[in-house]
Amino acid sequence: MNILLALYVIFQVLVGFNLVFPLGLLGLSAVLKTVGKKEKGHAPESRQAEPDYAIVITAYGQADTVPAALESVKRLQYEHYLVYVVADHCDVPELREKDDRVIILRPEKVLANNVKSHFYAIERFRRRHDRLVIVDSDNLVHPGLLRALNQWFERGYRAVQGVREAKNLDTVFACLDAARDIYYHFYDGKALFGAGSSATLSGSGMAFDVALYRECLGGKEVPGAGFDKVLQAEIVSRDLRIAYAPEAIVYDEKTAAGAQLVKQRARWINTWFRYFKLGFGIAGQGVRNASSNQLLFGLVLLRPPLFIFLLLSLGFTILNLVFFPAAGYAWLAGLFCFVMGFAIAMARSSADPRIIRSLYAIPSFVYYQVRALLKTGRAGKLSVATREGAADLNHNSENP
Repeated sequence: MNILLALYVIFQVLVGFNLVFPLGLLGLSAVLKTVGKKEKGHAPESRQAEPDYAIVITAYGQADTVPAALESVKRLQYEHYLVYVVADHCDVPELREKDDRVIILRPEKVLANNVKSHFYAIERFRRRHDRLVIVDSDNLVHPGLLRALNQWFERGYRAVQGVREAKNLDTVFACLDAARDIYYHFYDGKALFGAGSSATLSGSGMAFDVALYRECLGGKEVPGAGFDKVLQAEIVSRDLRIAYAPEAIVYDEKTAAGAQLVKQRARWINTWFRYFKLGFGIAGQGVRNASSNQLLFGLVLLRPPLFIFLLLSLGFTILNLVFFPAAGYAWLAGLFCFVMGFAIAMARSSADPRIIRSLYAIPSFVYYQVRALLKTGRAGKLSVATREGAADLNHNSENP
């Protein structure tokens, strides 16, 4: 009985840790103020020549959003770049481009895989590019994207994650999806990077030294969604830091309806269950190497999806208030810390008023994610596109 009680207490501590961890990161970030720190072991680049970018846009099944993505790319305030559109299994013959900067690639065989699509483009680069930018087919890019990324590469970083802002806030679900993004960008991006670790990757709006991308994923089989999980683990395992670039903005399509949310989150939750174990190895490296980068990042990878640890926390709070009131008050304090942390993220990120007004519907949002959890076992059979009716198997795999 004592063993069971000890295990029960340990499990509670592990769950409760996630309630206060964000505020801890924020405090550590404020103390260290390391956001502008140069990347260890990599000298800043010369500014004599404008670096050459390859922008890779992947589309699977349909490419109807690609023209809008290309139009936004053409407005980039930058000269040296080429765009590679990998139209995988896309029967869209009208997708033609007269612009010499845009290369349309149509794989002979169906790839249905992010990494394979990226390397399909890399192997067909028209020239030797310095950097690779990954963009989803439903993204729009800010005109200053590449110049914003340059600022971080020039400081010595070899991997940079930008910000994915909402391009649609027309439904309550889209607003709540955007709120979730703001929370993760603030803590898994800004605060985590500021605390001396690495920003987590979000599937798109990210850039890499081409040689580093080849080194990390070349020859690796990464089935289904989750390539960003494998990639970030490979980068941090080398004790390199992934920079967070708040000025590097892409606009992302947010989930607009419950049915879409269930399909999308089922894939993302499945991805977390497949790859969270990478956190043990990276945290262990952090202890052995005395690396705050690896230790903090490993802890973040081990964190369950937001709705899971919140539901567990509510359950433990109620149980403890009934049977162990002192512990119940501790859980109430933990929940208060989480709510404060969430409010800080919304306030400091200047969240759109529509997002704030949508927060009343959080219980409904959580309900649909629970439904997604129940479908996780057959997530591979579900469409993962954000838009209704699409079949974009290459859609990114963010934090659920």
